[in-house]
Amino acid sequence: MKTKLLLPNKFKTPGWIMLIPTTLFGLYIIFSDFEFDFLDARVFTFYSNELLGESVTMGFIKTNLTLTVTGILFIISAFFVAFSREKTEDEFIARIRLESLLWATYINYGILLFCFLFFYDFGFFYVMIFNMFTILVIFIIRFQYLLHRAKKSLSHEK
Repeated sequence: MKTKLLLPNKFKTPGWIMLIPTTLFGLYIIFSDFEFDFLDARVFTFYSNELLGESVTMGFIKTNLTLTVTGILFIISAFFVAFSREKTEDEFIARIRLESLLWATYINYGILLFCFLFFYDFGFFYVMIFNMFTILVIFIIRFQYLLHRAKKSLSHEK
């Protein structure tokens, strides 16, 4: 089955190579407040509102881009892993892919509803940061699990 919307299979390996260290580094910098000094920059923003500072609309601000670069690398690598074609992409794989995406969407919005009810202020802000990435993470975990299970059951049949 030829799906035009998927990336070629050659993107999957570089995706995994980038995804694992980017995930670990991203978690580290979130919980340790680590920043690379060389990523301090003056950047254009549509809107920025600092806690104890001024708000800026359509202007330039000084900020550190460590989280920004890490987030971009995570999204790109997770996208490569999630949406690269398998070596044999057939109707069965397409069904697993669709079911995994639906499953990830349901869980993602279930988590979001829970958080709307029980997290407030900066706790909710942190939850929203993680929620940006959960749909891709849940999809990758579910899809890889179902693929592994299908391959395992196929090898037992032989």
